Amino acid sequence: MKKNLAIIGASYLQLPLIKKAKEMGYTTHVFAWETGDVGEKEADFFYPISIVEKELILLKCKEISICGICSIASDLATITVNYVANQLGLYGNSMNCTYQSTNKHLMRKAFERNGDPSPKSILIDEFTDISKVNIMYPVIVKPTDRSGSRGIYKIESPSELKEAIRKSMEEGFEKKVLVEEFAQGQEYSVEAISFQGKHNVLAITQKYTTGAPHFIETGHMEPAKIDDEMLKKVEKVIYHALDSLEIKNSASHSEIKIDEYGEIRIIEIGGRMGGDCIGSDLVYYSTGIDFVKAVIQVACGIEPDLQRVREPISVEVRFIFSEEDIKEMEMLKKTDCFLKLIAYHPENIGLTTDSSNRAGCYLIKREVNYDK
Repeated sequence: MKKNLAIIGASYLQLPLIKKAKEMGYTTHVFAWETGDVGEKEADFFYPISIVEKELILLKCKEISICGICSIASDLATITVNYVANQLGLYGNSMNCTYQSTNKHLMRKAFERNGDPSPKSILIDEFTDISKVNIMYPVIVKPTDRSGSRGIYKIESPSELKEAIRKSMEEGFEKKVLVEEFAQGQEYSVEAISFQGKHNVLAITQKYTTGAPHFIETGHMEPAKIDDEMLKKVEKVIYHALDSLEIKNSASHSEIKIDEYGEIRIIEIGGRMGGDCIGSDLVYYSTGIDFVKAVIQVACGIEPDLQRVREPISVEVRFIFSEEDIKEMEMLKKTDCFLKLIAYHPENIGLTTDSSNRAGCYLIKREVNYDK
């Protein structure tokens, strides 16, 4: 039986997926716009086709006779992944699920229909009379179809709304935005894997951001400081929400907030592994579970192996924004806690506008005292 695996995307975020697939004995067929990314060289076969060209990718996948198709850390890639999987009768999520989990408005409507706890939101397009928007401030303004902190603004009053909508709309593909209640509390993400509709939460990540207005992540820590009672509550909420979105065969990355009273609000859920090295690195070190391997297994119709392959440790990924961050990294390199440099783009120092253009990131192990 041929073991041809299609992978959508070739950036450094996809590199762990390509390497793991080759380690597992798959021949890797990688699709992406040709830009010189690391995945282009690492792949067994590379096809210079944009990840949004799903019909062209489908034709090539038919020709190759793939046994599965997957991607990690990209909402945009999941559209093509699930389209091709559905057309070829492979494992993936339905297209209805895909639309609900990549479009934040459709996601909010699904949560509303099914009673999942998420902030109130209002859909805005170019024809909306903004003067009639009635919502409690502060609010978050964000595109309906982007990820990675792109186009996100927190505003405190109606006088800021028009300009925030204009800027946020420019970042989106469909030129629509959500204006939604600002959820209070500590931010976390929940990493899970689903196979044939059965869900398994693998880890909860504690998140650190720049705060308002853009909330760009500065670091992530696993395991999060959360007790067993709250863990069970989070799992119950997430499993219900995954069912609401019809996520059945994929990884998932759920962003939530928990307030001082223990109330959970769902910010959003993606039907794919979390980016920012959360799924590819943090889950592996903090749980001992090979999450990337599990993603490939699900894509190929194999029940995921969730046994530990190493001893868990407390870990953190830190992102580089400034010269001071570089100095801190160089100091940590001299200690036993430094694990590895994952990405480094010093040309972006001082120019970060969202999660896609930070100057780099690295992984450290940490003592379990949870003080930042």
